Amino acid sequence: MLKIENTEVLGWEHAIRGMRNPMNSWEKSDSSWRYVAPAQRESHILASYFDDSEFWIGPNDADLMSRLRNAGTDHRKFMRMITVYVDLTAPLYWWKEFDTYKVGTVANSCSTMHKIAAKEFTLEDFSCEHLFDSANGEDTDCWTYSTEGICEIEPIDILNLTIAMLNKARELYLDYQQKASTGDQFAKDHVKEYWWQMIQLLPSSYNQRRTVMLNYEVLANIYKSRRNHKLDEWHTFCDWIEGLPYNELITGPSLKDIPISNEIMEEAKRRVHEELNAQFDHFCKLHEG
Repeated sequence: MLKIENTEVLGWEHAIRGMRNPMNSWEKSDSSWRYVAPAQRESHILASYFDDSEFWIGPNDADLMSRLRNAGTDHRKFMRMITVYVDLTAPLYWWKEFDTYKVGTVANSCSTMHKIAAKEFTLEDFSCEHLFDSANGEDTDCWTYSTEGICEIEPIDILNLTIAMLNKARELYLDYQQKASTGDQFAKDHVKEYWWQMIQLLPSSYNQRRTVMLNYEVLANIYKSRRNHKLDEWHTFCDWIEGLPYNELITGPSLKDIPISNEIMEEAKRRVHEELNAQFDHFCKLHEG
């Protein structure tokens, strides 16, 4: 399960201004702020807005963006200047993969260390939509017997049992914490033991909320590598990317499939080849005779 809220995309003006710095072509910029009715804002994610105005990207700027985007990462630095803020609620097993994208991302998360006991655990706190549950009419042979061999235990039962144990540890933790605050030495010595029960029992399906800052270049890397991933959460995330303003900057064809990029690669290879030949000639001259 992946919940996406409060998306905001910023930095268009600055990105366009910077994009035109190398050629001093600011006078060719045709993007501007325009009035947009509040009702229109509810139907789509705006490029950027302030009060009753939306920032519209003109055809000249859009064309330059597209050409620079296709010219490769060295030329499309403007994409790193388009900033995206979003609130994501996702299971820990997904965050573990998201955290591989360290460069160009910032996140503030709800802390399991500090707030794990803040509320009672419920099934809604976990991503468990794929767990087998015969109560939903699912026929599965993925089960085991209880320790007494009395009843069959399904995957959803294991999670429910874990939740019950987490809540028991939480109850004892809060009780010992209250006693410790009144000076009970035994409670002070043992309260953390129940905190550890929650921390080490917490399943990776537990949902955590984070406020994340990314940019269009990071999103382009994510989209390219994750759009066909096994996890449903990545498909939801890539669908969200496709709904961002001017998403073709992110979701466009791979650079290797664009002729201009092939030309750049061939030019780079040629220069490397020339440099290697020059180094070899220099080496031979040093060792002549």
